[in-house]
Amino acid sequence: MSNNEKHHANWAEWAINHRQLVYFFAVLVLIMGMFSFKSLGRSEDPSFAVKQMVISAAWPGASAKDVEMHLTNTLEKQIQSLPQVKKITSYSRPGVCVITVALKDEVAGNTVRQRWLELRNIVNDGKKDLPSGTVGPFYNDRFDDVYGNIYAITGDGFTYEDMRKYAEKIKLDFFSVPDVKKVELVGVQPEKIFVHMQTAKLSQLGLDINSIANTIKAQTSVNASGMIEADTANSYLRITGSPDSVENIAAIPINANGRVFRLGDIATITRGYADPPETMMYYNGKPAVGIALSMEDGGDNIKLGENLAKEIARIQKELPLGLELNQVANQPEVVKKSISEFSESLYEAIIIVLVVSLMTLGRRSGYVISCCIPLILLGSFCAMFALGIDLHKVSLGALVVSLGMLVDDAIVVVELMEVKMSEGMPRKEAASYAFKTCAWPLLTGTTITCLGFMPIAFSKASASEFAYSLFPVMTVTLMLSWLVSATLAPVLGYEWIRPTVIKQESYDNSFYRAFRKLLHWALGHRITVIGITLAMLGLSMFMLRFVSQEFFPASVRPELLVELNMPEGTSIKTTDAAARKLTNLIKDDKELDHVSTYVGESAPRFVLVIDPVQPRDNYAQLVVVAKSVEDRKKLEKRISELAAKHLPEAIVYSRSIPLGPPAPYPVMIRVSGNNDAQVKEYAQKVRKVMAANPYVNMTRLDWLEQTNAVKLKVDNDKLLQMGLTRQTVANALQAQVSGYTVATYLEGDQQIGIVFRLQPDQRADISQLETISIPTSKGAVPLSQIAHLDYTSEDNIIWRRNLRPTITVNGGIVDGVTGNDVTKQVYKELEPLHKELPAGMSIEVGGSLEDSNDTLNYLMKPIPLMLLLIVVLIMLQMQDIRKLLVIMLTAPMGIIGVIFGLLLFNSALGFMAELGILALTGTIIRNSMVLVDQIQQHLDTGMEPAKAITESAIVRFRPIMLAAFTTVLGLIPMFASQFWNAMAVAIACGLTGATLLTLVVLPVLYAIVFKVKAE
Repeated sequence: MSNNEKHHANWAEWAINHRQLVYFFAVLVLIMGMFSFKSLGRSEDPSFAVKQMVISAAWPGASAKDVEMHLTNTLEKQIQSLPQVKKITSYSRPGVCVITVALKDEVAGNTVRQRWLELRNIVNDGKKDLPSGTVGPFYNDRFDDVYGNIYAITGDGFTYEDMRKYAEKIKLDFFSVPDVKKVELVGVQPEKIFVHMQTAKLSQLGLDINSIANTIKAQTSVNASGMIEADTANSYLRITGSPDSVENIAAIPINANGRVFRLGDIATITRGYADPPETMMYYNGKPAVGIALSMEDGGDNIKLGENLAKEIARIQKELPLGLELNQVANQPEVVKKSISEFSESLYEAIIIVLVVSLMTLGRRSGYVISCCIPLILLGSFCAMFALGIDLHKVSLGALVVSLGMLVDDAIVVVELMEVKMSEGMPRKEAASYAFKTCAWPLLTGTTITCLGFMPIAFSKASASEFAYSLFPVMTVTLMLSWLVSATLAPVLGYEWIRPTVIKQESYDNSFYRAFRKLLHWALGHRITVIGITLAMLGLSMFMLRFVSQEFFPASVRPELLVELNMPEGTSIKTTDAAARKLTNLIKDDKELDHVSTYVGESAPRFVLVIDPVQPRDNYAQLVVVAKSVEDRKKLEKRISELAAKHLPEAIVYSRSIPLGPPAPYPVMIRVSGNNDAQVKEYAQKVRKVMAANPYVNMTRLDWLEQTNAVKLKVDNDKLLQMGLTRQTVANALQAQVSGYTVATYLEGDQQIGIVFRLQPDQRADISQLETISIPTSKGAVPLSQIAHLDYTSEDNIIWRRNLRPTITVNGGIVDGVTGNDVTKQVYKELEPLHKELPAGMSIEVGGSLEDSNDTLNYLMKPIPLMLLLIVVLIMLQMQDIRKLLVIMLTAPMGIIGVIFGLLLFNSALGFMAELGILALTGTIIRNSMVLVDQIQQHLDTGMEPAKAITESAIVRFRPIMLAAFTTVLGLIPMFASQFWNAMAVAIACGLTGATLLTLVVLPVLYAIVFKVKAE
């Protein structure tokens, strides 16, 4: 490589000749870096596009099966026509369907909104094909909004309406706070005006429900009354007198066969809350109204928290006595703590690297390295600010990971300057020589190290998008480290390093003599060395089966998500009673900080990596916030025991918040087919196998149970005789069984529904269904007189995936194992079942293991390009195919240390560990290049090949080990990080093992490839 040195400009020499300019720009970068650091947005997780959209539609009166066949199926076929759709999952319930559409991973995040617009147009164009009476579709394409700040209003003696009014006022106040994007209310109980009728009176007066409903609607509706056009101005006509109170509604005139009655004469008018309620919220067991806030994109969570705290302090002073405003979710505090912890790791890594530099390089050379580190880091903050990368766990972690690597180039340059100055070379010439000898090989090596992170940038998986900032931050930091080593390091070395304080390295001490003997033995026993290396590689691959696998670990946040699933068909009131019972059992526990309970729905997405659950009556969620992680574990165990004892009819499952893309359950296996009965049959078989696994402690099917139903076959001839229609019968039944909204009453900014139904004591249950009275103009008749009642059962929910009926068998796991490992075990145990599957059926893994496999597949796709670029760079630098072969053969050696390291530290092989292995490849290749380059330098001096190989390994032992040592020690603070642990272990252990092997095995490979005879 030395033959090309003269073709390159010498940056070090230029920098020394323009020292004032170099100092000026260094100070400028320091100032801009500090400004950038303060200006960077702060969040817990990096933002990434959630490529999901929820489409819902209603078809009142239809069964779940009818909804599936005629509404869901039609919508799914329309959705499927969008080419970018990856997955369609849906569930159909009586009268409603909810469809979740997922785009292909290849869809760029900045084009997701455009795809949703296209999908809206497709579905809207197909509305004509939907069943008559369909309401909707409705779209939710803001599925990724994160409501990181949630507050709960509670108050003894205050009604829901009182709390709602204060919540609405606070909602408006929050909009004035900078960086607030959205504010939503949670758990609001809408008011209703109930018109309670009596069947006997209706029949006596010859009234039917429809006529009364139409009268109420006509009296309360707002209609256009015209406009008078004058020469100078227009005047609008307004008809006043619409009911503005319950009393006025009671005074609405009703015409009954020529006689006029007030509505209040034939009905009882009351005001209350929706019954049954749609959703409910509790804070520490007390009824609550929640206020959820989301932050503007790119906002600073910590600043938002400070501004909200000021606003809350002001609001608290204005609240009436007894009304409390409690914080349920505090994302700014979580972000502040997370950044503080990562910052501590960063400071620890800086101190470690500085101490190592000072101890190994000496005081003056250590000072040079010490000055380079802050400049590189602050320069990285400038680049992050320019690229729009916020401070979060990934970007800060990337800085920590890069810390041990960013001093490598400067160490090489400074050390070579020391050596040459000790040999008598003037300072300026020593700096110039160091640049000519090392700069371009170091640039190639640095570029190769950066390329190790390239698959993250080019992978299309959601997890890769989540960790994307790792690549630009690492690349910018390492490239800046090379730039500083080529400019500022030589300048500072020129100013501070003196020949009198340089001690030349002695290669004739006991350590180097022992190492030289080892090299001589290795070169004399080449086949043995290669055999041992291959055996170690083979052993590590065998041991891989004992490494646990986990896509992303659980976080160390104190929250525990407790999901309560009641049997299908359970009313929301029963679910509410069960959720309140569980809440009351734990609310006084000493380990508990607070608990918020959501009935009929899940909590708003308060963390990016959790998916909210779509509303349903038989579901509730408790967000349990413990005082510490240890307390969280105690609460999880206690909740499991309490649920088993006090709520045996419910399936209660607890999970902590994950650190990456979520999965509802640790073990998930799907059963799909074209026949509902077969899908149910084999889902039960899968559940039986899963439940038998010793590591599974809970199983749940998302679709199996059926609920009671009554099918009414009406006699059309009798309907005609009695002056009835199917609509009047349906309305009469709806009114008596549930009640239905006939009109809307306007009050302030509220639209209050007017609900028509019978007196509470007349509302029938299923045992009295046949005796329900249907009012006619000739008197009331029992339902059994005009219809035949067929008591049966039917599906209350039907799940589909990509247009096929699908049941997901979910499982919880015991402590000490990972979901991916257990899923693999269960799936293997299902092999006999696979063989007997009917045609058209399938059993597939889902959840975390599926996501992990998909992500790994996407991560592998850019690897050929990465290897190609690495090979090209090596070839351009070495210009020898044999050297290329030697260098590339050392790359797999890192696997040995990685696998044994993961086992030693009990770390799981997951997404972050896989990234660490890829990054390790570039670092190993770089070290190999340094050693091969040194061999060539010795050969250029006329040294014998065998001696050149031995002496090169000895000469490069210290700088290679020092570079590896600083990288490994710089990673030590990350060992304590739940998120970065696996990656830090993979790089540190893999690099340690690979470096030791490289110094021995690479000389042997070189000797074999170049046919060098032993000394």
